Amino acid sequence: VLVGGAAAAEDILSESTSAGTAWTFSKMARINGGSGYITKVHAICETTALTARLVVFIFTATPTSELDDNAANTALLHADLANYVGKVDLPAMEDIGTGDSEAVATPSTTGNLPMSFTCASDANDLYAVVATRDAITPTALDELVIRITADQY
Repeated sequence: VLVGGAAAAEDILSESTSAGTAWTFSKMARINGGSGYITKVHAICETTALTARLVVFIFTATPTSELDDNAANTALLHADLANYVGKVDLPAMEDIGTGDSEAVATPSTTGNLPMSFTCASDANDLYAVVATRDAITPTALDELVIRITADQY
């Protein structure tokens, strides 16, 4: 849930303006320390008519960069480099009619996919920081959903 409402370009999108957390994607690998390829990233926001471009920074551990909603993005920090998988650039969000706004990155679009990853030896999760490239005005308390699809091996 986005709590802060309007965000400036290059701001973080998360669930809290003071106690933000990284986005967690559970069981992305079959086993702890497992690997795979990210093949799709899908962003869906409950607010209609958004056109912002989002960036999803992906890590194998919780990053130390800024996580609070509406704060200026600091990812990628050099301190997080050992856990950094890469970033996915999503195209501009859109909707047809009055539904949710969405954007999808796949190997057939620009966005840096597919992207290989290897989870931490004691985990099978991935973590992300989501930032907007453009000013965005989602309705406060509207839900932003980020889905990551991966081929596991």
